[in-house]
Amino acid sequence: MITATESVCPVCLARLPAYREQDGDDGWLVRTCPEHGPFRTRYWHGPPGPQGWDRPKIPKPGTEPLGAAPGPGCPYVCGLCPEHHQRTCTVVLEVTGRCNLGCPVCFADAGCAAPDPGLAEIAARLVQARGKAGPANLQLSGGEPSMRADLPDIVAAAKAAGFPFVQLNTNGLALAADAALAPRLAAAGLDSVFLQCDGVSDAVHTVLRGRSLAREKRAAMEACSVAGLGVVLVATLVPGVNVAEVGELVRLAASLAPGVRGVHFQPAACFGRYPGDGASVPRLTLPELMAALETQTGGELRAADFHAPCCEHSLCSFSASFGVALDGRLAVSGGGGCCDTGAAPIPAEDGARQSMAFVARQWGPAKAAPEPAAIRDDFDRFLAAAASRPKLSVSAMAFMDAWTLDLERARGCCIHVAVPGGGLIPFCLYNLTAADGTALYRQKSCA
Repeated sequence: MITATESVCPVCLARLPAYREQDGDDGWLVRTCPEHGPFRTRYWHGPPGPQGWDRPKIPKPGTEPLGAAPGPGCPYVCGLCPEHHQRTCTVVLEVTGRCNLGCPVCFADAGCAAPDPGLAEIAARLVQARGKAGPANLQLSGGEPSMRADLPDIVAAAKAAGFPFVQLNTNGLALAADAALAPRLAAAGLDSVFLQCDGVSDAVHTVLRGRSLAREKRAAMEACSVAGLGVVLVATLVPGVNVAEVGELVRLAASLAPGVRGVHFQPAACFGRYPGDGASVPRLTLPELMAALETQTGGELRAADFHAPCCEHSLCSFSASFGVALDGRLAVSGGGGCCDTGAAPIPAEDGARQSMAFVARQWGPAKAAPEPAAIRDDFDRFLAAAASRPKLSVSAMAFMDAWTLDLERARGCCIHVAVPGGGLIPFCLYNLTAADGTALYRQKSCA
């Protein structure tokens, strides 16, 4: 089966006609550059096949057909352009380019010593982004945001700008070292911590982050839980390094629920500092990750439990929620997989609203159980028992690089980076780099 789309040349980033080729349960992105030749990259491997995973969406109101974007068109004039199919569900705002690690797999290639924007500038950009995106969720990112002493003030400014859910993307080192930081962030209005945690062993952290970090990660988790912040463990997955620890990471998260609210996996993509030869680098696809989770948890998590997203393009992610029993075992919550090739298209905006509500509910602080005085009968007792059982979300997102970029997927993106000047750029396009490291959007601030 072949379906048409558009992509770019990984060498020169020229827009090219492309097609998705399905061969059994495998999906390949195929295109040819007149100057640099053919490219064929596998983006999907294993059941369910790409067609069986499809969850079609009706573009948001006001979306215009291809060719409506000004000048050179998609993907070169994002902001968002009139061809974009989905509204913003998460605004990503980078508050610094500085970092206290030098991770070999950094998506942002952080660590440059460019001056940080001032608090007043950030506050103005937050108001601007809120006006453009509406009541979307917000993630504060970098670099490493905790390098800024005024981070609590930035959180407060985000709340004042009208963002209902504010999350911090961090490596957790400052949270582990400073016992006062997590309470200060919580008092400022922070809801959730997106905590870099690639595995359970120091060997994994050493390879991916350059040093042993397991102790600091656990200390950061504890500090956030005590402060009442929801914690999501975020693992960048590299074949041959930490894929064998995905089950153990889920087990760790379950043992720390309800303080830890979820685990989110991100298979490494070829941008930032990750090796640039996307034609030969080993890739982990979403079906392979679902299969690994099933195998490594002894079937407590099953590939069939996961479902395609209601917000972004079907090929971009998966998720499911699991109840955590008293003995630590996991059971899918809410019914498992929901999508098939016959599924009726859903309005993209409805999906975005559902996604934002789920993230705020599941990734934010855990709700307190009902007070005993409120329990009047067996049904109340049943509801109280159900509410007291922790739930853990398990999800993944497959970022696209220059070898896997599918512009149909990019036009359905709902995670948008707020840039100076007020633009909102889909995350994968913002981070996209050619084979030689040339960036499509991200500004290089140091050589």
